[in-house]
Amino acid sequence: MPQIAQDNALDSSLAFYREGYEFFRHRHRQFHTDIFQAKLLGKTYNCVFGEDAARMFYEPDRFTRQGALPSSTLKLLQDEGSVAVLDAEAHAQRKQMFLSLMTPEHLRAFAQLASEVLLDAAADQRSQNGGVINLDQALRGVLCDAACRWIDIRLERSELQRLTGELGAMIDNAGTIGPANWTARIRRWHSEQLLRQQVERVRAGSLVPRGGSGLEIIASHREPNGQLLAPEICAVELLNVLRPIVAISRFMTFAALALHQHSAAHAQLRSDDAFLEPFVQEVRRLTPFFPVVAGIAREDFDWRDYRFSKGDRFALDLYGTNRDPRAWDDPEAFRPERFIGWRGNAFTMIPQGGGDFGGHRCAGEWLTIAVMTSLMCTLVREIEYEVPEQDLTVDLSRIPAAPKSGFVIDVKSLH
Repeated sequence: MPQIAQDNALDSSLAFYREGYEFFRHRHRQFHTDIFQAKLLGKTYNCVFGEDAARMFYEPDRFTRQGALPSSTLKLLQDEGSVAVLDAEAHAQRKQMFLSLMTPEHLRAFAQLASEVLLDAAADQRSQNGGVINLDQALRGVLCDAACRWIDIRLERSELQRLTGELGAMIDNAGTIGPANWTARIRRWHSEQLLRQQVERVRAGSLVPRGGSGLEIIASHREPNGQLLAPEICAVELLNVLRPIVAISRFMTFAALALHQHSAAHAQLRSDDAFLEPFVQEVRRLTPFFPVVAGIAREDFDWRDYRFSKGDRFALDLYGTNRDPRAWDDPEAFRPERFIGWRGNAFTMIPQGGGDFGGHRCAGEWLTIAVMTSLMCTLVREIEYEVPEQDLTVDLSRIPAAPKSGFVIDVKSLH
């Protein structure tokens, strides 16, 4: 059996926080291999990338997510009891709850609603602030507002603004440790209490949600044993709808940056509907979102010439796999046309995870594509804006990354 390459540091956590998204790629290149071992936060991980590694990682029921992520990340992104940390039948049954929201009708309704809220927000900003908008921050509010309407969470304006800030803190600090992460966890607790109250009101009969809405589906969901989900778990799962939707603001900020950097694409998007989704897909491929997913082996297994044991930890490099030159021609170049006629590959294009949707692949991927396509159409065809001078550098040591300025636009007119 061949030896797995080793990152020989006693613990590579500081190097990971220093190098960010490039930590794994640097070492895959250094060792000339798709797998190396590194100690992160005191635990040894098999760090893998590429299509073959993704196929191995997403083999059904091979890995559990329970205990795979550090608590600093888990408590902000998923939390205990959520669908993301379930396995086998329990996971499949809970996953169907989320997939029931991802019908074409639901996706179209939300995508249209998000665009309408964006136009309203742009009009309000023009009247109140002369049209200058920090796009990343503005889109968080737009998407939180639209998501709450879509799943039928009913909040006062001040509550909605507070929830937007709390969801943003969860996203911004998921890759951090220390006081900022602790503060974000406290803010998450408030969000959970707010959403738990909505569920309890539904079950008490004092709030009647729209039939088929996210609130109605989650509040009435039963586990395989026939029991209703505990209200606190309902709140966690409602956050697992809302938070990823708000996180689309990060994708959209990078989409606006790509528009700014590629003027020819901007012109084509104004008139060519068929170019919208390829553009969105290329943004998703290249956007530094969350860099890795992690899992713990549930059983012994072989991969290539290696033998792994139950309990072994793995980290799949999403960022590197999306840029693997074996799968993508000129992988660092922004070329939306590569997705025209693309037939799809759930193991090379994995910005939100890979594999089958029945497994641990993000249930919201279809929604992300639909919303981004609709918002891009709105941004290029219904909003005239200029891009003031600003710092658009992207620090890849920051997880999740974003343009330093957040991408500021100056809205001149609305069509």
